[in-house]
Amino acid sequence: MAPSFLLSSSRPEAAPETVHGNLGSGQSGSGVFGPEGATKGRGSRAVIERADEAVRNVLTALGRQITGDERVDLARCLPVEAALAFTAQIPATEPLTGWGFVKDIATRTGTTPAVARWDTGAVLNVVARLTGPDLLDRILHRLPEGYALLFGRAELRPRQAA
Repeated sequence: MAPSFLLSSSRPEAAPETVHGNLGSGQSGSGVFGPEGATKGRGSRAVIERADEAVRNVLTALGRQITGDERVDLARCLPVEAALAFTAQIPATEPLTGWGFVKDIATRTGTTPAVARWDTGAVLNVVARLTGPDLLDRILHRLPEGYALLFGRAELRPRQAA
């Protein structure tokens, strides 16, 4: 099942950095990344809520890894609720490898690395489709090794000697 933020296409006119607020509206019948009606017939409420949670966790973690123009451009590609989750975090001073990224999500969410890897792959594959190949290339160029596979691509750049 695709995360429900895929089903929301609304974007504000303002840049994501200028939009503030809570992710959840607190209203019954709405998911974090889109109205429940958009996913009607595609899964139970618990599955939709779990998908929204996975999207939020992965995008929040990704927000700690991406900086500069790529961060701004990626936020512009995301639906507003997803962009808010992504931009809510200050980037880390030490970027994580792809595997470190997955382990960090597992630790922060109290889940297993296998579940975190599954969630990460599912969310970042969608993000890759939303960004397009040019922006994704720029993002992957700035991230440490191991992220390409998480975005559904082969890791084609050679490892640098330590």
